[in-house]
Amino acid sequence: MTRTRSVTPEAIERLLAGQPWDALNAPLLRAGVDVTAAMRDLRAYAKLLIGWNRSASNLISKNDEPRIVERHLLESVAPAHWLKESGCARWIDFGSGAGLPAVPLAIAGVRGHWTLVESRRTKTLFIRRALQEISLGDIETVNDRLENFVEDPARSAAFDGFTSRATIKLVPTLALAARLIAPGGSAFLWKGSGREQEMEQDAGWRGAWELTGILGVGTGPNVVVRFLRRAIG
Repeated sequence: MTRTRSVTPEAIERLLAGQPWDALNAPLLRAGVDVTAAMRDLRAYAKLLIGWNRSASNLISKNDEPRIVERHLLESVAPAHWLKESGCARWIDFGSGAGLPAVPLAIAGVRGHWTLVESRRTKTLFIRRALQEISLGDIETVNDRLENFVEDPARSAAFDGFTSRATIKLVPTLALAARLIAPGGSAFLWKGSGREQEMEQDAGWRGAWELTGILGVGTGPNVVVRFLRRAIG
């Protein structure tokens, strides 16, 4: 018999209480944000996400609920200082899902205008609800497929910062990002252990991008890879 996961605030609070929230202190301090306020908003976001995950629609794997801090929040905010140092102000996040990593990054002080693109309507609705509940401003959510979004001529080189976590493979992601990011802008991609093989198998990305750094995130093999958009021509 399938065991129903409780959606009561008490049950969700118990789930969150045993997780390693202290692990978020260091990346939040590096980002120069008010740690107390950021931690409050990250916890509120996590509560909303788990409640929605259990009652409305699947946002993350149920197996990830007991490790939402380590698996999702920490991996999202770990490079926040890196993104802030980039100087980007017009951010676009592809395949936002439940708002990861963009919502935690905004909470961690990565400011500017954010555009979150997500193809599944239920996930888009959750992001909008979370933004209202946490009172995060200057963030818009677009319910559209990535391939459709880049076809709009008005969006060509309209952004200078790009993020994407756990969506399509690295090279196709950079091909799409190249149509949106202005020369001198940056792309930050959250990738697993297969990134090196992906980059070696297809070096076509080098025409538009320069690899400028790799940062480990969390406790597993995942990293954030930073690319600089080359000048056109």
